[in-house]
Amino acid sequence: MKAPPRLQPLVDEGLIDSVVRQLMSGKEAMVFVVRCGDETRCAKVYKEATQRSFRQAVDYTENRKVKNSRQARAMAKGTRYGRESQEAAWQSAEVDALYRLAAAGVRVPKPYNFHDGVLLMELVTDAHGDAAPRLNDVAFTPDEARTHHASLLTEVVRMLCAGVVHGDLSEFNILLAADGPVIIDLPQAIDAAGNNHAPRMLLRDVANLRSYFGRYAPELLATEYGAEIWDLYVRGMLTPEVVLTGRYEHQTGAVDLSGVMREIDDARAEEAARRLRMADSN
Repeated sequence: MKAPPRLQPLVDEGLIDSVVRQLMSGKEAMVFVVRCGDETRCAKVYKEATQRSFRQAVDYTENRKVKNSRQARAMAKGTRYGRESQEAAWQSAEVDALYRLAAAGVRVPKPYNFHDGVLLMELVTDAHGDAAPRLNDVAFTPDEARTHHASLLTEVVRMLCAGVVHGDLSEFNILLAADGPVIIDLPQAIDAAGNNHAPRMLLRDVANLRSYFGRYAPELLATEYGAEIWDLYVRGMLTPEVVLTGRYEHQTGAVDLSGVMREIDDARAEEAARRLRMADSN
C-alpha cells in the first residue's frame, strides 16, 4: 500500500522499505505492518492529542521527568511549546518503558527505533506467523485461563520490580503470541515510586486480569493478588521469583470517603472505556 504521510519520512530515511497494510486503529495510535529489509515489523503512529480518546490524565503524568525547568513551566502554563513538550513526553514514555521492561525480562514488543512520532517495533505473531490476537478475541479453557493469568501476574511483578506500573492493563492490550501473552500499549505507564496513584492503578491492573480470566476459571475471582503484590513491594520483599498466594488480610481503619468516591468514579470511567473498546472491536 502507499505509505501514509506520517510514515513517508521513515521511508525517505531508509528506516522502512514498504508499508504492507494497516493492522489496527486504536484510541491513541494507528499501527501498520511494514517491511524493513528481510524483516516484517510494525510501525505505531501516535495520533495527535486532539484526535485521541485517551486523556493524558494528571494521574498518569504525575512526576514524569522533563528535560529542564523551562519545559516544566511551559507544560504547567499550557503554552504551545508546553503542549508540544507534553505530547513528546507522552510519546517517548512508551519507548522508555519498552526498553526498561525488556531489559527487566518483561515480555513486551522489542523496540527498534523512534522517529518523528512513529515507533518501530517487533511484530508480535501467533504460532502461524500471523499478527497475534488480543486476549479479548480468544476463548480459553479453565486450565488455559489459569496458566495465562499466572504468567501475566509474573509479568506484573517483573514490571513492578523494575519500578513500572502499566496503568491500563486489560484484555484489550495484551496479545497472545506463540510463546504466550505479550503486554502492549505503554504510553500511560507510570513510575511506581514517584506517582501517588501507583497503588490504585496496580490494583486496578491486577483486578482487570482477575475479572477477565475469572470468566473462564471462576475461582480466580476470589483472589487478592493485587493487594498482596503491592504489600510485598512497599515492604521491600517483592522479587521476580516471589511465590504469590492470592491471599491478603486487609487492615481495618477509618474510611477515606473521598478516596472511595474517587474509586467509584474511576470504575465508572473504566467501564465506559471498556464498553467503547468492545464496541470498536466488533
